[in-house]
Amino acid sequence: MDLPGLVQLLKDAFPILLQGAGYTLFLAVAAMLGGLLIATLVVVIRIGKIPVLSQISAVYVSCIRGTPLLVQLFVIYFGLPSIGIQFEPLTAGVLALSLNVGAYLSETLRGAINGITQGQWDAGKSLGLTNSQTLRYVVAPQALRLAVPSLSNSLISLIKDTSLVSVISVSELMLASKEVIATTFQPFPLYLAAAAIYWALSASFETVQRKLEAKLNQMYIR
Repeated sequence: MDLPGLVQLLKDAFPILLQGAGYTLFLAVAAMLGGLLIATLVVVIRIGKIPVLSQISAVYVSCIRGTPLLVQLFVIYFGLPSIGIQFEPLTAGVLALSLNVGAYLSETLRGAINGITQGQWDAGKSLGLTNSQTLRYVVAPQALRLAVPSLSNSLISLIKDTSLVSVISVSELMLASKEVIATTFQPFPLYLAAAAIYWALSASFETVQRKLEAKLNQMYIR
């Protein structure tokens, strides 16, 4: 294909790829927020050593980390309808991604909290704070600074993992690319274009991560 033809191909495909990138971004951000909620709940339960719930949370983390995301997606979208639970493709995608990333984020947050010295807990107690108040006002803000790089890496990985949702017909970036390829028969430039968009999204979040790290460091240096 000559250069003018390539430019025209990318120009025609760009609106479709851009729409797919929008779905990819939505899936990643929605799943990250859902995963953070799940992770926070799991961390509170496990750190608080709540009977039964703590064991259930540990099994959840082990199960999710020990099975492929694709299998989890199939269980939610294709398996649950057999017991009367059915989700739309987009909902199933967000749920599967949230449950998956939530398990990893819970370990990230738990490790960050465990990285805070016992002296910080003792300082909270000396001020008359309860354990939950110490966690919220003293330990958690410091743990967040330690967790930011790992949280950012999880989000960047999540952006790439959204490509798996194409198997349940969610029109994210990868499926949008395949649809254009099916009509143009030009896989190489279109897959490269999709890769460039994934890279741009990841690079954008890397920039946000660096700025957030710098801001948090300045806050604690002061």
